[in-house]
Amino acid sequence: MPVFTHINDKNEVYMVDVTEKPDVSREAAASGKIYLRPSTLKAIAEGTVVKGNVLATAQVAGTMAVKQTWALVPMCHPIPVGGVNISFTQTDSYIEAVCRVKTYGKTGIEMEAITGVLIALDTIWDMVKSAEKDEHGQYPVTRIEDVHVIEKLKGTADSA
Repeated sequence: MPVFTHINDKNEVYMVDVTEKPDVSREAAASGKIYLRPSTLKAIAEGTVVKGNVLATAQVAGTMAVKQTWALVPMCHPIPVGGVNISFTQTDSYIEAVCRVKTYGKTGIEMEAITGVLIALDTIWDMVKSAEKDEHGQYPVTRIEDVHVIEKLKGTADSA
């Protein structure tokens, strides 16, 4: 029988108590890609998307999402966000978002990094969806893929 970390002996779900853990520096980075039509990518690069500056809006949305992760993911602790950096790399077929988040606390920050990437990519999709739809209202090219944690760093209580 597996031992569950978020279910007690009464089969009740609970958030793990991290009260006694020491505060340490923590950092995580996540990345993901959104695939778009070449014409949409060109419009983003040229700043001609009708809804405005796509990447600046996605950067703000991703940052806001990082700060709200605890409210979105049921067992995430609300942790202080010390810093968020969301950057984009554009190729001829996709935009890659990277979200790096820092904190000083009792538990990790990788869920915040993943949430930042997902919402940044979702915001890009929302801002260009009219250009991405085909004649049937479908998205034959548009997709979000390869969202993953690329790095997680944890200091020690002594060095933090």
